[in-house]
Amino acid sequence: MSDIPAGFEPARFSLDFLDQAGPHYLKKTDSGIIVGIRIRPEHVNYIQVAHGGVLTTLADVALSIQLHRSETPPLPVATISLTTNFLSGAKLGDWLEATARIDRKGKRTAYTNGEIRCGDTLVMTMSGVFALLR
Repeated sequence: MSDIPAGFEPARFSLDFLDQAGPHYLKKTDSGIIVGIRIRPEHVNYIQVAHGGVLTTLADVALSIQLHRSETPPLPVATISLTTNFLSGAKLGDWLEATARIDRKGKRTAYTNGEIRCGDTLVMTMSGVFALLR
């Protein structure tokens, strides 16, 4: 799509599922990676808002990529637990941005939290626990 905000590049994930659930876009900032997505017709449910599965996938992507890229070489991770709080809906055409923070990272496990926004509107908060596959 040509209506992707400046600074975002296609994520180019190598997994077909994430391509189907997206496409996702990434933007590097001083505080981490922002994951963006434009809500498309295939993302909305019967009440014409983004399906919870699309938002949950975005949450998982944002939390896990923050960990994945926190080390060099990139750190393989697997989701142990993901908690989401749906606070507002996202409509067809909305641009969503997901941000994530690493709360604590040990040798085997990491704890994260984040949020998804549509402009100034808070759409979702999330937290996750991840296995670090060193």
